[in-house]
Amino acid sequence: MAQGLELSVTDFQSSQNNMWHHTEEISFDHLIVRRGQAFNITLYFRNRAFEPDLDKIIFVAETGDTVFLDSEPQRQEYVMNDYGFIYQGNKNWIRPCPWNYGQFEDNIVNICLELLDKSLNFQIDPATDCALRGSPVYISRVVCAMINSNDDKGVLNGNWSENFSDGTNPAEWTGSVAILKQWHSTGQPVRYGQCWVFAAIMCTVMRCLGIPTRVITNFDSGHDTDGNLIIDEYYDHTGRILENKKDTVWNFHVWNECWMARLDLPPGYAGWQVLDSTPQERSNGMFCCGPASVRAIKQGEVDLNYDTAFVFSMVNADCVSWLILGGKEQRLHRDTNSVGNFISTKSIRSDERDDITESYKYEEGSPQERQVFQKALQKLKMGKSQGHYQADSKPSSPMPRRLNSPPLRTCDIIQVSLELQLLDLPNMGQDIKFVLLAINMSRELKDLKVNLSAQSLLHNGSPLPPFWQDTAFINLVPKEAKTHRCQISYSQYSQHLSTDKLIRVSALVEEKSCPEKILVNKIITLVYPAIIINVLGAAIVNQPLSIQVIFSNPLSEQVADCVLTVEGSGLFKKQQRVFIGVLKPQHRASITLKTVPFKSGQRQIQANLRSNKFKDIKGYKDINVDLYV
Repeated sequence: MAQGLELSVTDFQSSQNNMWHHTEEISFDHLIVRRGQAFNITLYFRNRAFEPDLDKIIFVAETGDTVFLDSEPQRQEYVMNDYGFIYQGNKNWIRPCPWNYGQFEDNIVNICLELLDKSLNFQIDPATDCALRGSPVYISRVVCAMINSNDDKGVLNGNWSENFSDGTNPAEWTGSVAILKQWHSTGQPVRYGQCWVFAAIMCTVMRCLGIPTRVITNFDSGHDTDGNLIIDEYYDHTGRILENKKDTVWNFHVWNECWMARLDLPPGYAGWQVLDSTPQERSNGMFCCGPASVRAIKQGEVDLNYDTAFVFSMVNADCVSWLILGGKEQRLHRDTNSVGNFISTKSIRSDERDDITESYKYEEGSPQERQVFQKALQKLKMGKSQGHYQADSKPSSPMPRRLNSPPLRTCDIIQVSLELQLLDLPNMGQDIKFVLLAINMSRELKDLKVNLSAQSLLHNGSPLPPFWQDTAFINLVPKEAKTHRCQISYSQYSQHLSTDKLIRVSALVEEKSCPEKILVNKIITLVYPAIIINVLGAAIVNQPLSIQVIFSNPLSEQVADCVLTVEGSGLFKKQQRVFIGVLKPQHRASITLKTVPFKSGQRQIQANLRSNKFKDIKGYKDINVDLYV
């Protein structure tokens, strides 16, 4: 009888296999393969040669296609691309923020695996956790909870206080690699992040793990804490928005979509799934959100796992405005289409923005959209009456009776059209000029009193105290239009800005002969001049390359503590920090950095300039690196 084979060495052919599987940027030394594709290994035996007619070798491997995208361009964008854009600003001024995901950078794959091993799931039951890691639904919830640090020693601490003195202002970050490596080296959560940073880190981790992922921005994003699909906003007699500890409308909110099968749901709900690692509400006891099927959100199937109702409210809640006057609440109006606008992500093979709002909801104002809203509302009411509601929503009182107030009588309607219009681009450091346009739509004389105010906002909707107020009296004959010009000087707003550079201008209008009031508002995002990046010469792997960075101080005052940060996967081994010091008023400067590219293909350079007066003047440059001269 032939002697049994004794295995001596296993050659995983890591270098060749990794090239075939597009993982060579992660490692040449360790075998990293993707699902659904063949790979080769060679076995060497110690005691004798392998005899095909005599010997039998059994391999056991478990794979799946639960995250397979059959489009090669989509795989290149949502798995392989290591840079992108995160959209910020407001719905009237959407700006791309460049980001270095860096999922193939040195040691990132090990950090991602460490993240899984530090999760509470692994700490409590390692065997079960490892057995479930083949499920993208399971693994995405684990990662989602570990990106924030609310329940564990996750990657990021959130901070919306405007005090970042013991950490980094979230607006200053330009990439994920520095954050993940800091978390790995210190063992402590990194300070600080806000929604776009949480989403960017999750994108890096999920793409590194081979799960197609993209970053999504929702403008005018609802945060409905009591599950009634209503966002209440409160104003005083000057038009100032009051802080609401319960419901808010975020100027923008950022989350992720991951592509996966949903074997836990009825057929038809696979594909893109929402995951939100920003710690807002608990889900099954943990601060995580999703995966929620995008298709289920559009169809109002808010009873499907996970957290679909909460995501539905972010994109399709109604907003009700209230006037607080003399201790009483007066309903101003109910807006059915103000929440969930211009839902955006980076295009495939392009630096352009894709608007994917139609994936989340039917067109605002259409019968289908209202039908889905009512369907979702009924499901939520039914779920509460039966004592089960997904996530960890708190018990809620019935919808306030004030929402069912009778419709306005014809004589109560002011019949005046109002709009706030900017006259110039709102550049940082310059005065803000705008007008209030008032049009009398009726056949009667209108005698208007207008209270105007301006206040800074945080991007999560939290208001800061007003810094500017004005009162105007406008008389309109039938069908007449008039404008009231306004100007807010730089000296008036400069000391009151938040990092988000958001100013909300409100106008509360009353007419002497009518008890009702009209509220209009406009959110203004102040604009910085972008950093300009020039590549001096051809970019070739392992050849020196010079990069010119041009930046300026846009303010009419001197700024200090200036630091320029530059990074780019495949171009710089680590983030570059250049201490500039002082920049004089309106001063323009440049520096030249030298580097040696070490990866070929399409790359991106990201840059950020911060000072004691501003934190996030950004710029980027796409660059193609050739392998040979």
